Amino acid sequence: MLVAILAILAGFIILTWSADQFVNGAAATARNFNISPMLIGLTVVSIGTSAPEILVSLMASTQDHASLAIGNAVGSNIANIGLVLGATALIAPLPVKKSLAHREIPMLVVVSTLAGLCIVNGFLTQLDSMVLLGALFLTLYLMFRWQKQHPDEPLIEGEEEEVPELSPGKAWFYLISGLLFLLGSSQILVWGATELARLFGVSELIIGLTIVAIGTSLPELAASVASAIKGHHDIALGNVVGSNIFNLLAVLPMPGLFAPGSVNPQVIWQDFPVMMALTLFLAMSCLFGKQPKHLGRMTGILLLSSYAAYTVWLFIHH
Repeated sequence: MLVAILAILAGFIILTWSADQFVNGAAATARNFNISPMLIGLTVVSIGTSAPEILVSLMASTQDHASLAIGNAVGSNIANIGLVLGATALIAPLPVKKSLAHREIPMLVVVSTLAGLCIVNGFLTQLDSMVLLGALFLTLYLMFRWQKQHPDEPLIEGEEEEVPELSPGKAWFYLISGLLFLLGSSQILVWGATELARLFGVSELIIGLTIVAIGTSLPELAASVASAIKGHHDIALGNVVGSNIFNLLAVLPMPGLFAPGSVNPQVIWQDFPVMMALTLFLAMSCLFGKQPKHLGRMTGILLLSSYAAYTVWLFIHH
């Protein structure tokens, strides 16, 4: 058991570090090819921040652990809203920008509904995954068009990432080494998670929904809390909304592409509805009520309490 726990911890640490290396290398490489910073932010950085979830789900899917992969995607979205936003709102009220409330948050609701329609029949097929990936490209196009029309507005992550200035050789080194470490750490994490599930006699789905989901959401948690402490309160909400959109469109399709088959009924009738309820609560909190809108400490308490109750209920129920 100790080896499995150490593997999970090592996997999380290396995964987080290598994701930063990969994003920096990819962004610098794109910059060296004279790609605009806006396009880099909307593609490389946006998807790159979901690289841990994507690689973990990819590895789990190719090793016939589809439940772990699906649990990672759904559980990460639950953790992002309940844990990350809840903890950040407790530190400081989060202002809701009109552009986010009128564009990206409705987009998150639409994407969540689309993902639900793809799995509600109890199967995640290659066709379902292609639909989700097609929606990913449509989302990127819409984001690019919005950003081009309103260049002064921040990207969906909340601020435009500064692209590091690296020589071509160093940029390629960061890119390739980051990708290799991502692959290796994902492999270690999946092994540790599945071994822990076997030792404790719980399903891979539960491990994916909790331990793996929280671990892959740690970068968002760290970034959001740090932003709130520094006074950049508006960054956290954009971080979570963007991450959740890409989790459903880039992470969830992995099992359907590499291991198409049935979806655990628990995901359909229990975990996905929890994710959808939190998403709709977030949307209503941002769209309705007094202006200007803020997610206050009471909202943070409700989100954290909901996430804690859901996690405890998962383990008690199983």
